[in-house]
Amino acid sequence: MSTATVKAPGSQQTPPGSGSGAAPAPGKPGTAEGRIGLQANLRHIGALVRRNALQIKQDPESMMDALLMPIIFTLLFVYVFGGAIGGSGGSGDRDQYVQYLIPGMMGMMGMSIAMAVGTGINEDFRKGVMDRFRSMPIARSSVLIAKSVVEIGRMLVAVTVLLTVGFLVGFDINGHWLGMLGAIGLTALFGASLLWIFILLGLTMNTAQAVQGVSFLVLMPLQFGSSVFVPTGTMPGWLKAFTDVNPLTHLADAARGLMLGHSEVANPVMWTVIWSVGLTLVTAPIAIAKFRKKT
Repeated sequence: MSTATVKAPGSQQTPPGSGSGAAPAPGKPGTAEGRIGLQANLRHIGALVRRNALQIKQDPESMMDALLMPIIFTLLFVYVFGGAIGGSGGSGDRDQYVQYLIPGMMGMMGMSIAMAVGTGINEDFRKGVMDRFRSMPIARSSVLIAKSVVEIGRMLVAVTVLLTVGFLVGFDINGHWLGMLGAIGLTALFGASLLWIFILLGLTMNTAQAVQGVSFLVLMPLQFGSSVFVPTGTMPGWLKAFTDVNPLTHLADAARGLMLGHSEVANPVMWTVIWSVGLTLVTAPIAIAKFRKKT
C-alpha cells in the first residue's frame, strides 16, 4: 500500500491534481460536492431517505399531524360549519358542502405538512445533526432532497386519510378515479414546491419557534383567503382580487374539477403547475445555497 505525503503550503513539488493517481485535497467542502457523480448522489439521497424514515419509525408521534389533522379538520368543518356554510342547515346542504370541501382541503393538507420541515431543519442544526453531515463526503443538496422526499410521503399519507374520512362522511367522486389520482399528483407537486419555502425559513430563522410563528403568518392568509372552504363570489372586491391570484385557490379549483368532472379545469391546473414550478425554481436554489453556506 502506498503512503500519501502531505506537501507544505507553497511547496513547488507535484502540483495538486497532477499525475494519474492524485488524491483530492482535503478540507475543501465546496469542491468535494462537484466531484460526486449522479449515481453516488442518488445513493446518498436513498440512504438519507432511509435514515429519515427510520426516525419516523422510532418516533411514531411525528406522524400525528399527518394522521389526525385530516380527521379533525374534516369533522370540524363538515359538522360544525357545514350546515351553516352549505345553506339553511339541512342534510342536503351539508352533503353538498362535503363535495365542495374535501377536494379543497387536499391543498391545505399539503401546506400544513410542509410547514413541519422548516422546524425540523432548524432543530437539526440546533442539535448538531448537521455537523455530522458536514464531515461526510456527500452532496449538500442530497440532505435537503431526502427530507423533501420523506415529507412528500407524509403529505400523501395525510391526503389518503383525508379522502378516507371524506368518503365516510359522504364524499363521492362519481367514478372519476383518474381525476382523483391527477388531483393527488397535483397536490404533491404543489406541496413539494412549498417545502422549499419552509426549508428556507428553517435555515433563516434563529429558533424553531420563530419558524413556526412565521409559517403560520404565511399559512393563514393563504388558506382562508382562498376557495378552499367557501366560494369566493360573496367576498369583497379587494379580498376576491387576492383569492383570484392565490395559488391555493387554483389548486382547490383544479382538484374539484378533476375529482368531480367539472369542464372548467384546464386553467386552474395550468396555473397550479406554473406556481409549483416557479416557486421551486426560485426558492430551491436559494435554500440549497444557504444550506451549503451554513454547513
